[in-house]
Amino acid sequence: MPKSKKTGQAGHMNLRMLAEHLQLSQTTVSLVLNNSPSAKSIPPETRKRVHDAAVRFDYRPNYFARSLRQSRSMSVGVLAPDLSEGYFTRVMSGVVEELSAAHYFYFTACHDWNTELIEKYPGMLVERAVDGFLMLNTKADKISVPIPVVAISAHIANENVTNIVLDHYQAAKLALSHLYELGHRKIAIMRGPRAIPDSEYRWESIQQVAHEYGIKLDPSLIIRIDSDGWSMKTGYHPMAPEIGYRPMKALLKKTTDFTAIFCFNDIAAIGAVRALSDAGLRVPGNVSVVGFDDIQSAGYSMPALTTVRQPLTEMGRRGAQVLLQRIADREKVFPAEIVMMPELVVRESTGAAPFAPRD
Repeated sequence: MPKSKKTGQAGHMNLRMLAEHLQLSQTTVSLVLNNSPSAKSIPPETRKRVHDAAVRFDYRPNYFARSLRQSRSMSVGVLAPDLSEGYFTRVMSGVVEELSAAHYFYFTACHDWNTELIEKYPGMLVERAVDGFLMLNTKADKISVPIPVVAISAHIANENVTNIVLDHYQAAKLALSHLYELGHRKIAIMRGPRAIPDSEYRWESIQQVAHEYGIKLDPSLIIRIDSDGWSMKTGYHPMAPEIGYRPMKALLKKTTDFTAIFCFNDIAAIGAVRALSDAGLRVPGNVSVVGFDDIQSAGYSMPALTTVRQPLTEMGRRGAQVLLQRIADREKVFPAEIVMMPELVVRESTGAAPFAPRD
């Protein structure tokens, strides 16, 4: 093995200098540091020498030069409704993992369901030369940008878009069959707000599954999260438990003639549990509660929440993978839709119906 030459100070190393120091070609060093598939053909001891030297001399790749060579900015835009704990954080954990491994930077724009911003932000990000877009849980049917787009839970009907979606029929079946087997027949449903793309798809699936199981969905037991009241000024944030607390409290003023409720998401379910408790009802003794998503706090609420787990991290990871593939190969044909499967997580918030079903 050739001995390394002495070279410049740490922090001032470029690729040519690092290659000279190691007495290797610049191509070899670049393949190793960029974790290229071709680097597997390079001996392990050589790869270790390269990594050790990069750390020792605090070598940082010149991504600006690299982007000029590849005609790419090495950045993508991420458009999301909000940046709160729950859906966004779980999806972004997968997105960041993939983008970081590919040495990609990302710009995040939060539109807070403002239609004007949804239409405005894509153009602003294109002006900043992003190579592609990730649309998270965002209705943007009119989007028209000259770069690849991947939509996660957005259901965008556009030939330039690959959609990462959940199997909502299977999700509804997991929740309702679980409650049915526990003896529940009078089941309340908390629908999602109209602004969220998944809302209508999930509601259609719930109706289909309920029909198959012979569960009658009483219109008086169908409530909806009110997106009209969302306001940062009023403190009614779309990802605060209040989104479930308010509609549940309103329902309880009208009736308590139900034994279970299937909520649009976990945040709403946590709010619903509190409203039930405030009304003197026990969960699951009097009313069973099922959430959706399986956010990090779901297993630590009181009681721990039974929920339909949406593979959010994996959806983020898969979305970023497909976007990077589309950026790398603009001519390749990609599927319009990639379907992910849900999973039921049974915890403490569901139990047997307080009385036997009549049917």
